[in-house]
Amino acid sequence: MDGRGRAMDNIFVERLWRSVKYEEVYLKDYEQMSEAVTNLRNYFLFYNHERGHQALGYQTPAAIYFGKRKAAPRSEKRRVLQVDRRSDRRS
Repeated sequence: MDGRGRAMDNIFVERLWRSVKYEEVYLKDYEQMSEAVTNLRNYFLFYNHERGHQALGYQTPAAIYFGKRKAAPRSEKRRVLQVDRRSDRRS
């Protein structure tokens, strides 16, 4: 390993684990390790195949990876940008 791109890779991995913790782990009280493994397996299937991601135009990672990519309509892109701009304004 030469360390190239490692900082950017870490950002994506940290964001993934944050999502896993807040959307799955912290919401459930696992009694057995097998229960945790099963629930996490189901969560990762949901995360990759059903959950839309803002950075991917609200498409799933699986759709992008397997080539089922659809371009977001221009009006939808504009609306997302407008929401972002409003949230940056200070009162």
